[in-house]
Amino acid sequence: MIALGGTIGTGLFISAGTSLATAGPGGALVSYLLMGVIVFFLMSSLGEVATFTPIAGSFNEYASRYGDPAIGFALGWNYWFNYVCVTASELVASGIVMQNYLPHINGVLWSLIAAVILLALNLFSVRGYAEAEFWFAAIKVVTVVVFIIIGIVVAAGGLGHKTYGFENWRIEGAPFYDGVPGVLATLVLTGYAFQGTEVIGITAGEAEDPVKTVPKAVRQVFWRIMIFYVSCIFLIGLIIPFNDPSLVGASTENIGQSPFTMVFKMAGLGPAADIMNAVILTTVLSAGNSCVYIATRTLWNLAMHGQAPAVFRKVTRRGIPIWCLALSLGVATGIFLLSLIGNQVVYTWILSLAGVTGFAAWAGISFSHLRFRKAYVRQGYDVRDLPYKALWYPFGPAFCLAIILVIILGQGWPSFAGGFHAQTFVSSYVSVPIILALYVAWKYAKKTKWVRPEQADIIRDSIFDPESDVYISGRNSKAAAVAHQSSFVSTASIKAEQSKPTML
Repeated sequence: MIALGGTIGTGLFISAGTSLATAGPGGALVSYLLMGVIVFFLMSSLGEVATFTPIAGSFNEYASRYGDPAIGFALGWNYWFNYVCVTASELVASGIVMQNYLPHINGVLWSLIAAVILLALNLFSVRGYAEAEFWFAAIKVVTVVVFIIIGIVVAAGGLGHKTYGFENWRIEGAPFYDGVPGVLATLVLTGYAFQGTEVIGITAGEAEDPVKTVPKAVRQVFWRIMIFYVSCIFLIGLIIPFNDPSLVGASTENIGQSPFTMVFKMAGLGPAADIMNAVILTTVLSAGNSCVYIATRTLWNLAMHGQAPAVFRKVTRRGIPIWCLALSLGVATGIFLLSLIGNQVVYTWILSLAGVTGFAAWAGISFSHLRFRKAYVRQGYDVRDLPYKALWYPFGPAFCLAIILVIILGQGWPSFAGGFHAQTFVSSYVSVPIILALYVAWKYAKKTKWVRPEQADIIRDSIFDPESDVYISGRNSKAAAVAHQSSFVSTASIKAEQSKPTML
């Protein structure tokens, strides 16, 4: 539910209209289906690695452990910055949405109130975060289910006094507007809408029984997202013409142009805009809640592995990385305040820096899975013993990695359309040299080397007990912890003991 709630957001409720206008109904559907395939392989890869080695804030650690510590360092800091920037954008959006209800109150006040709410949700316990995210997700899921039902009725002519069928697929330019380039351009938007599914890897280290919960979450999240996203984009393409000018006007400032709102109005539901405003506000808080949690755990994981200052290892008695939370939310609030300065150029450029990092994290997951499986086999372990085995290995992660790299490179495609646009080009690709610079800097400073598969540390933090040659189910549960401690004290356990977080 956490990954599902973190994924269904403004990318679906608002940006779906832009995808339809860019690629047409058929192109948008193909884009969503292709992204669904990518997410399937991605979640399958993540499920295998995170089930075997459940670590909080895991992506950068997997890349460090199985590839190169410099890669983990670059991915970790960029992933942290990505979610700090997204948190800032959600703070901006919360103020805009609230001004639709109370226009005489400055939106900055509402944004700061939202920051306090996010702080409270993440300050006291992981349970508080999970409980809030569950209810946020429930509201969004109900909205999507209601939309699918109403969309089917409207398309069939039961509401709105018109039967649409596939007539909007037969208008001029449809169903594949602008052909392959249109689909490629839409992949970038679709990818942003799907980002957030990888949050399962962040939370795996705090799951009570990752052997059971992580594979279950991987399977459920993929199918639910495919059903929700693909159904929604298909129904929107049936009901709304792709050349409707309202589709490209959707934003948090003008929720009336959201394709969801347009379909509700076609069904004769007058208060659709107010309903969607409430849902968007919930979506903003949900996304902000997830982003703060992810940024906090990512920074804590960096500190625990010596890639961030040691002060960020400190946790409260409830297990909250307090200084990581303070820095993450503090920087996000600072970036939000930059949006109030001048013409927002600084704010826009900072957000552009984070544009590619979500995809970089996905690429890191596929890369880490390829390296993990290679190390696992080279060290003499049997793949059949894995508690969760990814499907179609190695094609799955290799295909996923290749397509993600194409998407990253394709982000700047609009900068070449109708002549070269330098500002668009730089803002699209500025993240790439920054990631490379972080990699080179850490590699030079620490003299890191690529980890040989035979020497990769696949046992530390894993659910495997090398002494008794068994897998420990429910590693994080109390019963499993007692059994684990009584069975052996391994070298890996000693290493973990030496890197314990500091308790406040």
